[in-house]
Amino acid sequence: MANRPVFTVSLDNKFCTREDTEFEFFSGFSDKQKKKCICSLHNEFLKKNNGKRVLEISSKSEEIAGVNLSAFNLMTKTSDGRECSVESAFQAGKVFENGGPYTDLLYVPSKAAKKDERLKNSGRIISFVFDGMEFETKPETYFYNWLYINALNLQKDLAVQVLGYDAFTDIEFNPKKSINCQAEAAAIFVSLTRQGLLEAALKDKEKFKEIVYLKSREG
Repeated sequence: MANRPVFTVSLDNKFCTREDTEFEFFSGFSDKQKKKCICSLHNEFLKKNNGKRVLEISSKSEEIAGVNLSAFNLMTKTSDGRECSVESAFQAGKVFENGGPYTDLLYVPSKAAKKDERLKNSGRIISFVFDGMEFETKPETYFYNWLYINALNLQKDLAVQVLGYDAFTDIEFNPKKSINCQAEAAAIFVSLTRQGLLEAALKDKEKFKEIVYLKSREG
């Protein structure tokens, strides 16, 4: 057995809820085994949430939309019009106490960007930078969620597709090892859209933080 979170869209100032779900785990690294795990996770979630539409967001997803929504595949743009993946932008944006940001990672493939040795050898992260804007490290998911949601808003076809779902998973995400999750970001995007708050939240990074993080603490 294993336990992974499902992020469900919430139409309030929390934007999404996290439901840790226990499911039968199928060991192995093949796509087939991963997809068995996804199916098992979704089935367990749906036992308590009948009628919800749940989407796996990762390269292992059975749905094309889920694969395209992966941060490895979802593209954003810099102010000069060049495209880069959300994953590459996230890794390139890290500023460490002993180096960075390593902006050369912006335009390399996502997997290569994530595995760059400098990211492991430059000390702790002290801030993030993207397109001339600096982001503090708190709230912990602030920069990643801002980056992902802005990117998704640029991809209108994907944005329409993601609105058809009520909950999201990422089988590769383990909250014991990671902080940021594309499934959570997608759920927040859907909530902001359904509540008519997306345009306001994306006005600038400070407004995003106010709406998504500061207001959520008031509830």
